[in-house]
Amino acid sequence: MEANGLGSQGFPELKNDTFLRAAWGEDTDYTPVWCMRQAGRYLPEFRETRAAQDFFSTCRSPEACCELTLQPLRRFPLDAAIIFSDILVVPQALGMEVTMVPGKGPSFPEPLREERDLERLRDPATVTSELSYVFQAITLTRQQLAGRVPLIGFAGAPWTLMTYMIEGGGSSTMAQAKRWLYQKPQASHQLLRILTDALVPYLVGQVAAGAQALQLFESHAGHLGPQLFSKFALPYIRDVAKRVKARLQEAGLAPVPMIIFAKDGHFALEELAHAGYEVVGLDWTVAPKKARRRSDGWC
Repeated sequence: MEANGLGSQGFPELKNDTFLRAAWGEDTDYTPVWCMRQAGRYLPEFRETRAAQDFFSTCRSPEACCELTLQPLRRFPLDAAIIFSDILVVPQALGMEVTMVPGKGPSFPEPLREERDLERLRDPATVTSELSYVFQAITLTRQQLAGRVPLIGFAGAPWTLMTYMIEGGGSSTMAQAKRWLYQKPQASHQLLRILTDALVPYLVGQVAAGAQALQLFESHAGHLGPQLFSKFALPYIRDVAKRVKARLQEAGLAPVPMIIFAKDGHFALEELAHAGYEVVGLDWTVAPKKARRRSDGWC
């Protein structure tokens, strides 16, 4: 600790590192707790704050994102904060229009339909400048947390982002996106590479801005069986982790623990345990003890 109470990045010194120590596989005095959708509609103050502007305008306001991130910590003794944002800011940064329709969810007025539609996407190298508001929100939140708990940054994994960009929103079957995998495999890989190229600097930028851990959400893993997952999702999940860690080292930034959460991806648990992440998130369908046995030898 420096004499002024600030860490090496100029942020307040961390007082509760239990979550980070657990993420690195170290022993802790208790099991640290944080929640998915930690900042959410279950909080009346969240609903009040969100009522002031539309969803993505909120995401683009560092002050609003900071406030929403901090709200649950004022009520509960949580061990980590996760920045308020959305995985679909990445397709937006690539030039796609995305709106949040009340009662329906995200909507893409012009989804990707044909291979030539990939030409509409911006250069993934421009994503970090387009998403500077996320970095500003992370820095502001780290300052406002005053070292109380660590701050988690996140992004959606390539396959999950691809499904939204092709389906035009949520889907119970992902029929359009899966049709691409079968009928347009080369274009599918091209899109997944574009998304990976966008995600790597975005996640590195979150760490540079102050994120102390990163989570990659493969929310639609369950729509792929083992073969399709191994071909169209897992390679990019691995690539994100490998490249983020290399870029952090190149930039002289300290490593941070990375979490992979593949919802309904129980069939790939062994592969995910060796995909280059420090933590594998489990959904409610997987028994933790069985998951530990299946990933025996991990770490």
